[in-house]
Amino acid sequence: MQPRDLGARLVHVDVLRPETTDRSVRADWSAYATAYDLLSEHNPAYQALLHEFEAFLATIETPQSIYDIGGGTGNYTEIAARACPDSEIRLIEPDPHMIEAAQAKLAAHRNIIYDNRALEAVGASSTADLIVCVHALYAMPEQEQRLKDMRRLLSPGGWLYLVDLGRYMNVADWRSYLFSSLRKEQGLAGALRVFWQGREIATQNKAIYEAQKTGVYWTHSEAEIVSLVTETGFEVIKHKPVYRGYSDLLVCRATA
Repeated sequence: MQPRDLGARLVHVDVLRPETTDRSVRADWSAYATAYDLLSEHNPAYQALLHEFEAFLATIETPQSIYDIGGGTGNYTEIAARACPDSEIRLIEPDPHMIEAAQAKLAAHRNIIYDNRALEAVGASSTADLIVCVHALYAMPEQEQRLKDMRRLLSPGGWLYLVDLGRYMNVADWRSYLFSSLRKEQGLAGALRVFWQGREIATQNKAIYEAQKTGVYWTHSEAEIVSLVTETGFEVIKHKPVYRGYSDLLVCRATA
């Protein structure tokens, strides 16, 4: 099968992340985009998540259609595009700066459609064999309905690969962890340089924490998210805490 040449197609609708109209109690995703990949490259916990997703793709039949929902700067889309060059991949991301960063990074891949909309605005003209949703559900409105949207977009028996931030974002804990990792990797001067270049991350992580505390962003236990996913039409095949215990990983299949 020849790779599908979809070009750099962009479906654009002006829809911001609609979790709240009060910008003071949520993260500024456009500001986050400027430094997200810089610090992620040096975050062993984040890199472990990427490796786990790559390993998961090797265990399943190649999906013909993949949706990366809340795909941000495209790190999971990039893995999927490399592993599944003949698949059609749709990166769905409502923030314009995030999706611009993804388009620049993934320009060499010709099987990606860029969809600048929120999940609830995406119609089901076609269904996916695999949906990937990593660290996005918690910031969406009405998580139960959003999971139903994902089920609506999946073929029967299709896969949902879900990672979600469930616990409060302890900024001091993450700062200590990342600085220690960077110092081992690059020395004190290098760690300080990367921290300075990626200082916007700390600002936005604080905003995430405040939004979690006020209930704007969803927090949950492992049991709570497993229950909700099951109730919305999925069979949970695998679940475990990841990302230093802050997040939950669920591998699921859409029930008939």
